Amino acid sequence: MKKTARMALVAGCAALVLTACGDRDDSSGSASDESTSAAPTESASASETTAANADFKACMVSDSGGFDDKGFNQTALKGQTDAAEQFGIQTAQVESTGDEQYADNINQLIQQNCNEITTVGFLLGDATLAAATANPDVDFAIVDYAFFDDKGNDISPPNAKGLTYATDQPSYLAGYLAAGMSESGVVGTFGGLPIPTVTIFMEGFRQGVEKYNEDNGTDVKLLGWDGKDGSFTEDFEDKTKGQSVGEQLIGQGADIIFPVAGPAGLGGLQAAKDAGAKGIWVDTDGYESTEYGDILLTSVAKGMDVSVTEAIKESMEGTFSNELYLGTLENGGVGLAPYHDFDSVIPQELKDKIEELKAGIIDGSITIQPAG
Repeated sequence: MKKTARMALVAGCAALVLTACGDRDDSSGSASDESTSAAPTESASASETTAANADFKACMVSDSGGFDDKGFNQTALKGQTDAAEQFGIQTAQVESTGDEQYADNINQLIQQNCNEITTVGFLLGDATLAAATANPDVDFAIVDYAFFDDKGNDISPPNAKGLTYATDQPSYLAGYLAAGMSESGVVGTFGGLPIPTVTIFMEGFRQGVEKYNEDNGTDVKLLGWDGKDGSFTEDFEDKTKGQSVGEQLIGQGADIIFPVAGPAGLGGLQAAKDAGAKGIWVDTDGYESTEYGDILLTSVAKGMDVSVTEAIKESMEGTFSNELYLGTLENGGVGLAPYHDFDSVIPQELKDKIEELKAGIIDGSITIQPAG
């Protein structure tokens, strides 16, 4: 079936979100291999466990953005690094620099006798499914993908797990926050590509702005997304495009920008910084991962690192299953990052309301509708 159709099904079935990201270059995929030993302890059982773990090898393939993208791939890699530090396992990585490399890069790791392979990003879905089907003795986890056919049926092989994240939930809170903090009464968003795994961020944000207006009798306007159409850079890597779109939104009055475009979104933050506006980042806590922390109200964060570590642990312990993982506000798989420098600036009443909305999403009294 067509890739776009599958994207819509995955977004609808699993509420997963992808902001594929990274700086693309023209070099070929590169591999690295390393072994990390756990810190020695006085426990004999711990030592025995570490010795057994030393034979286990967890591997990872990035999407075309690469591992140094200050967000998506980098956070997934942290999950593998954390697993290596905690369990004393071996690790290997292959960094993709083009979409055409995914299948070959996965096969390269299979040839390295990996016990578990994590693939990072929706675009690796077909290659991951094929590899998992052909290699039933290897466990596969894929970030931001769920194995559904064109009718919405779960087709996960027994050895393949999707790791997905309901980022429309914290995006809703971010939209409410942005509307409450806007001085111009106009906020803006833009995406990388008009695919469901991007627009679900934007739609959650839109509904949060709408909720703020309903609660406060205001008319804060959202530029860049109307629930069906919006502004996109048409890629995830070009910061110049992101800056241009950001400047357009700011030129129309937006004083808070919510880019959902990977590194291209960094250009949007640069536009905000240049104009004295503010921003909200995605995937990771941008205060820690980008150079724009001083203008960020918060970030819509995904716990990709934690879920990747857990999938590796399950594989290592022999408890791996193909049960879909969905990160939510309730289980801590997604959330708003701290307000950092703006903690004393954001009114306490607004912060309290956001906590109230969070509780409502968790208990089901507030529902976020899919786009369209």
